[in-house]
Amino acid sequence: MTASRPVPVCVLGAGLIGGSLLRAAAAAGWETFGYNRSEIAARADGFDVGTELPAVLRRAAAADALVVLAVPMPALDAVLAQVAAHAPGCALTDVVSVKAPVAAAVRAHGLAARFVGGHPMAGTAESGWAAADAALFRGAAWAVTVDDGTDPAVWRRVARLALDCGSRVVPVTAAEHDAAVARISHLPHVLAEALAQAGAEGGALALGLAAGSFRDGTRVAGTAPDLVRAICEPNAEALRAVLDETLEVLTAARRALDGGSLAALAEAGHAARRRYQDQRPETIAGIVPGAPGWLETLRTAGRRGAVITAID
Repeated sequence: MTASRPVPVCVLGAGLIGGSLLRAAAAAGWETFGYNRSEIAARADGFDVGTELPAVLRRAAAADALVVLAVPMPALDAVLAQVAAHAPGCALTDVVSVKAPVAAAVRAHGLAARFVGGHPMAGTAESGWAAADAALFRGAAWAVTVDDGTDPAVWRRVARLALDCGSRVVPVTAAEHDAAVARISHLPHVLAEALAQAGAEGGALALGLAAGSFRDGTRVAGTAPDLVRAICEPNAEALRAVLDETLEVLTAARRALDGGSLAALAEAGHAARRRYQDQRPETIAGIVPGAPGWLETLRTAGRRGAVITAID
């Protein structure tokens, strides 16, 4: 555990991600408190979570807390309205799975000056406080946005929180984040749902024979349907584009079967998987938030897949 942080963190939403953040930040020495519609389970585990959002936000404002939006996208607008009313001067970040729509909502409520987007690339098919895990973010990539107008002091706070939770910080613009996660997060959800349906259509025999490849390929289909929609639908434009690409690949594979060979697909897929397994991201060092050109330097490094593992 690191030394206690001087600025508290206030997490709005104590589901899988928000609850894991509360646990991880507390374990790292941050003062933590938060809000959830029901606080019974979190409070029973010793966490300071209230059900009155205005009161929680007034406390955050008094403490100059870093406020973290950890509610699903459909609930975001109502929560932001409360933030604007009760804690408009607080540093603000989020852990929502898309960045451009969140940034647009933040701007609409007049909160953009103190906002830096975030997205830890971690999760399970489970949901709710009971699934929260302080170790969830260890070793994970945590996107932290570097769009024009980013406040360097807020950016440093958000990056510090991500690092203290055990993650590696990946600097990225909101638009580039959404295009990337459409490929490696949102498309997998869609494909997992389709694969699960294909298996079930085979009846009891197919499901009885199903083993590792089916289990692993359908893992995220175990996510609650409402959460899948909340994850994927706000990124519809980017997801449509990558779905079109994938449909072209699948159509080519279907045609290839007429000739009896899936060699092209198998070889390309194998090479792509090896590229993922073998990647060794470079480490970004020596960047001072607020220094001339710092945002562009981080954007360029992020496009190379570089990460931040420490910050002064």
